[in-house]
Amino acid sequence: MNKSQFPVDFAWGAATSAYQVEGAAFADGKGPSIWDSFSHTPGKTDGGDHGDIACDHYHRLETDLDLIAELGLNAYRFSISWPRVQPDGKGKWNQSGLDFYDRLIDGLLKRGIAPHVTLYHWDLPQALQDDGGWNNRATCYRFAEYACKLAEHFGDRVAAIATHNEPFVASMLGNLFGIHAPGNNDPQLASQVAHHLLLSHGLAVQSMRKVTQVPLGIVLNLSPCTAATASLGDQQDAKRRFDFVGRFFLDPLLRGAYPESELLVPLPQMEAGDLELIRLPIDFLGINYYFREWCSTDTPPIPAPCLQGVSEMGWEVYPEGLYELLTQLERDYELPPVYISENGMACADTVSADGAIHDPRRIAYIEQHLDALSRAMGEGVSVRGYFHWSLMDNFEWAKGYSMRFGLIHIDYQTQQRTFKDSALWYRDYIQRERFGAKQKEAML
Repeated sequence: MNKSQFPVDFAWGAATSAYQVEGAAFADGKGPSIWDSFSHTPGKTDGGDHGDIACDHYHRLETDLDLIAELGLNAYRFSISWPRVQPDGKGKWNQSGLDFYDRLIDGLLKRGIAPHVTLYHWDLPQALQDDGGWNNRATCYRFAEYACKLAEHFGDRVAAIATHNEPFVASMLGNLFGIHAPGNNDPQLASQVAHHLLLSHGLAVQSMRKVTQVPLGIVLNLSPCTAATASLGDQQDAKRRFDFVGRFFLDPLLRGAYPESELLVPLPQMEAGDLELIRLPIDFLGINYYFREWCSTDTPPIPAPCLQGVSEMGWEVYPEGLYELLTQLERDYELPPVYISENGMACADTVSADGAIHDPRRIAYIEQHLDALSRAMGEGVSVRGYFHWSLMDNFEWAKGYSMRFGLIHIDYQTQQRTFKDSALWYRDYIQRERFGAKQKEAML
């Protein structure tokens, strides 16, 4: 038995988000979110799909918890639906919503699985959007109140709390490119929303520190940006792209300043003290990695090599990019400990005649990315855990139900759950690594 390259306390997990899996969109006092509104607007999602039922996780919680345990995971990352626990994003709390997350957290703990909570995965209460949403500075303070309430309520039972998931996506895809909720196309608005997401993170960290000792952090989607050639234009494009996708969020969080570079959006309006709040120390940084940014200024652009092919999303499969990204960040920043909070691949999964779902490309994807992760850790990057995206097939935002990222196949007509080959492979991989890590520790 080879000794593990991962430490004995490494978090082996999978991830989901509330709107993508829970369903029960209007049940038990839950208020509407911007994704309820957006997905029910004709033309906004593939096939007019929405999250009203999704994976019906809200009603099938115990079954799904058993499946998580059966996979051998020791950690599970999920998000809390703000309008489920506080329908208007301010004022009255919904006890039924809090009860659901109590059952989820207690059920995980009962099965020996560490709960990793994300407070905001894009489903802003529609009532707050009606008041200006994230463009309204007051929303930052409502978020801090929400975060403090949940830290008081759950903080003694969870392993970690992340404030936001992918503020780049929430701000830019939602307010610059218009392909996510709330569907705006305004560069100044997108920049201001990004700033307010970061400010709300800082305010939430400040408020939660007063009521809990649980590790606090934030989750960013990051990609290495590779110049197609050595030309000055390609090199500048790669820098510009990383400044926009990465440093626009990393620099305020870890350096207390926005990057001084040419961006696709103007810098936001700020008030005195904002950057100090945003830069408050965090205990971890979550990194979601899926693909690299390939930067070519040629017309037409030089295509990426795509040596490992592309996923159903059209994203290049480039495991080496995870190693490149982590080692770059380690060089450029004083990094807190890192979690790989999302990493996964959409495949055209089908049920075979034998009743199984054979997904060898996903297995290769996971194995190659874990190898890249191990090498980065060997070079000094402090990584505390890996969460596969996703635990189960689910509502893939604007793509609806056309994309399958899950380890568990969902038949959306019957809600039948079936482990894919990748789920069984990941289970066995985790068992080997955890056993090897215990061996290694015992010899030290």
